Amino acid sequence: MNENHSVPVVRLHADEDGESHFTDDSMTLGLAEFAPPAPAILVSPPTAAARSMFLALPDNWSSEAHPAPREQLMVMMSGAIEVTVSDGETRTFTTGDVIMIEDTTGRGHTTRSAAPNALAIVVQT
Repeated sequence: MNENHSVPVVRLHADEDGESHFTDDSMTLGLAEFAPPAPAILVSPPTAAARSMFLALPDNWSSEAHPAPREQLMVMMSGAIEVTVSDGETRTFTTGDVIMIEDTTGRGHTTRSAAPNALAIVVQT
């Protein structure tokens, strides 16, 4: 087993002027004893979480620009969403994509369902 691996993550964050942006990043996984006596597996460093939930967007749903209610990790489970940040860039996220949503201040972002059955799991900090 490869002892180091990284998971692609897109960060959605606001700069000091309140403009939101996307940044391509990654989360490094390392070999660790996660559930002894099971063999070691690749894991990321732990992050504290306040709560988690599933988020389902109805078909044709869209939002006005808004900042995130809290910092949160979102993993797309099915369907697709389209997110536009205040600097004008738009990205579509589909099954398996990981987004760190950190723009809790500033101009925020818009979101719309871009495919049927848009479902994500959200972990808030």
